[in-house]
Amino acid sequence: MMFADGRRVNGEPIMRAMANMRDRGNGLGGGFAAYGIYPEHKDAYAFHIMYYSSAAKDEVDALLDAYFDVLRSEPIPTDRSVVLPQSPQLLWRYFLAPSERAMQALSVDSVEEMVIDVVMRINTRPARDAFVFSSGKNMGAFKAVGYPEDVGRFYRLEEYEAYMWTGHSRFPTNTQGWWGGAHPFTLLDWSVVHNGEISSYGINKRYLEMFGYRCALKTDTEVMAYLLDLLIRRHGLSIEDACDVMAAPFWKDLDRTQDEKRRTLRMVYASALVNGPFAIVFAHSRGMVGFNDRVKLRPMVAATKGDALYLASEEAAILELCESPDRVWTPRAGQPVIGWLKDGVA
Repeated sequence: MMFADGRRVNGEPIMRAMANMRDRGNGLGGGFAAYGIYPEHKDAYAFHIMYYSSAAKDEVDALLDAYFDVLRSEPIPTDRSVVLPQSPQLLWRYFLAPSERAMQALSVDSVEEMVIDVVMRINTRPARDAFVFSSGKNMGAFKAVGYPEDVGRFYRLEEYEAYMWTGHSRFPTNTQGWWGGAHPFTLLDWSVVHNGEISSYGINKRYLEMFGYRCALKTDTEVMAYLLDLLIRRHGLSIEDACDVMAAPFWKDLDRTQDEKRRTLRMVYASALVNGPFAIVFAHSRGMVGFNDRVKLRPMVAATKGDALYLASEEAAILELCESPDRVWTPRAGQPVIGWLKDGVA
């Protein structure tokens, strides 16, 4: 759900919508991403980190101190009366400003590249005892093993207000259910929730590794967050073109239409094609997008009401958020539904 005018609502509605689709999950993963929740620190990078040992926190704290000025460091507020399985020892958040001394010492092209480097270092620690599950500005991801409505109560999402929310209920089929493997998957301000299976995961992973990304969270969806960052932020593709790369048209359709731009994208980014049945919603600092695989093997419904955009696997979830939408439709295979925030919303 996204309010283009910047109107903020707390997490109760999105938790109700996810609870309405409880049968889509099995309690092995639930999560949310929210944008606009940290206005008092909107220019800082908000890191959410799960720790499985106190030693890991000491080591990561030292790493963060070397790269950033730590503006604030505190436990993520939780309701411990909600018991979730496999809980990490610590859930911590940091508000970070890039350190001038670190920027001068490192040969990186941008602050974003430095943030990504730190995220990858933490997530690939040999001890496998610390994981960054959110690293954007004025946004945060909240995820765990459990049904999403329980995860939301655990993180006290009713106390946060956001102009954009995404939610996910996981039913893992090929990989284990664990806290780091729950959705959303994030990097910088990108967050992805995904229904389906990525059969091209191996190819996508190897392609991303050529550009310095490292997949460490043992779930195929992770590649989508990194592909979005690579295609849109680093390579400068439009959102429409990035979606066209990930859900590329069939060659027979390209031959029929003689669309040279799309043919070129298909050839240049062949290894970025996401194959298999999927429907995803991804959010970023300026909006929200949903799209299916190129033959629509997973469901997606869209709706609008005034300045609000809703995307879900089922219309029932949308109706929990908005009783009388202005328009409800089923997007065509491979064609993105793109929502933009109005200028000035941040």
